[in-house]
Amino acid sequence: MIMKRNIYYILFLAIASLLMASCVNHPNVPSSSKDAKCLPDIFPDYCDVTVPYNIAPLNFMLPKDQYEECVARLTTPDGKQQTYGDGVKVQIPESEWHDMLNASKGKSIKVEVWGMKNDEWLSFKAFEIKVAEEPIDEYVSYRLIEPSYVAWTFMEIAQRNLTSFEESQIFNNEITCNDIKKGQCVNCHSYQNYKTDNMLFHVRLANGGTVIVNDGKVSKVDLKRDYTISSGVYPSWHPTAKLIAFSTDLTRQAFHTAHPNKIEVYDLESDLILYDIEKDSVIVVSDDPDLLEIYPTWSPDGKYLYYGKSVPLPEDMKGKDIRIIYPKIQYNLYRRSFDLATHGFGEEELVYDAAAVNKSATLPRISPDGKYLLFALGQYGCFHSRHHDADIVCMPLGQETPSFLDLSKLNSKKYSDSYPSWSSNGHWIMLASRRDDDNYSRIYFAYFKNGKVGKAFLLPQEDPEHNTFLLKSYNRPEFMVEPVKISVDEFSKVFSE
Repeated sequence: MIMKRNIYYILFLAIASLLMASCVNHPNVPSSSKDAKCLPDIFPDYCDVTVPYNIAPLNFMLPKDQYEECVARLTTPDGKQQTYGDGVKVQIPESEWHDMLNASKGKSIKVEVWGMKNDEWLSFKAFEIKVAEEPIDEYVSYRLIEPSYVAWTFMEIAQRNLTSFEESQIFNNEITCNDIKKGQCVNCHSYQNYKTDNMLFHVRLANGGTVIVNDGKVSKVDLKRDYTISSGVYPSWHPTAKLIAFSTDLTRQAFHTAHPNKIEVYDLESDLILYDIEKDSVIVVSDDPDLLEIYPTWSPDGKYLYYGKSVPLPEDMKGKDIRIIYPKIQYNLYRRSFDLATHGFGEEELVYDAAAVNKSATLPRISPDGKYLLFALGQYGCFHSRHHDADIVCMPLGQETPSFLDLSKLNSKKYSDSYPSWSSNGHWIMLASRRDDDNYSRIYFAYFKNGKVGKAFLLPQEDPEHNTFLLKSYNRPEFMVEPVKISVDEFSKVFSE
């Protein structure tokens, strides 16, 4: 039934796209209007953002409860103009948009907006959409899941073409699940060097295991060993070898009725492991019995493994119930050198002492050129996606005294910003943010060049109201340079072998 519903939905979108392409509304600019003396209050906020030259149309709208109509005029550097508007929405055909991007590469598109309010046209201050000379990776993937984590039924891992609005399914939790009471969870999709011939995702509960694609060949493995806490989670592929670093965790959740952060996720235990795909072997990288290690990630040259590690608790807190002391748990960032020939790890090195400034750092990601470290920073814990104070931090590597780039245009200041990652060319930062409503994580991008970070912008959608109607969070967004080519049905076959 789910598959049939998805097919109908895809057909509906295809027909709607064809109708839109053939019935584009190019309205006239209002002959007279009142100067509003401010920028338009559009959603998404695309005012003065910098975008890649291959991104999908930045469709937007004025608030439906305040305006009756909207007209936008876009002007490219060569002087060509086009107007758009249908009701309060501005939806631009893909072909016309990409023509404008190509004409504006390295320059800007000027956008003028008019809105009708109480039968009167208002004209707003013009803004620019700057078009960078560097492209963005053509694909991203993410898990779509309800945000409460209390109850869920259908969930999927999906992939999206960033140059268009095409979205397709990688896997879902119903196709192989015959135990409705036990349920099934799919998560932790990951890729080697942004490519999909070597990738993985986890399936938990019913028919559990880790689905690994090795040079295009699919298999399901059990990563649990007698000497590990659990099977592997939070994976990171070595950039050149058939090796994957994981943390292995005993995780718990707490649900608050009054606390503004609503949900807390914490570990009772966590270690780091290394899985050798070709040998099907697991070695323990770090297993301090008193501390917690989490979120491993490789440096682009594969010579270092970075990760988060908790700091020792004060003596008066040791042994107490985790549900009482979890706000005191903080993580620093460390790394270990790695010898590819021996698979041996060096001594632990402190990279950033977050606890020294009463903070907790998690989710490290190294830029493709190896010069910058992205991570999430909050007051405590390791699950910053639900912490209002969580922000993204970018730190140049190789400095004796840590310094931080200005990310004021990227972070939301009020709600959670978490799960940062780099595009393959290092010019685009992606993050999951709850800035729109504090309930749903959505994908944002920001331009990065020469240590400067631009204003974050929301993943474009064909209908700007899409995220208002989609009651799902985008979980673990990952860049890809190509789509996953293995079908859902092909993936499902490994569960019956």
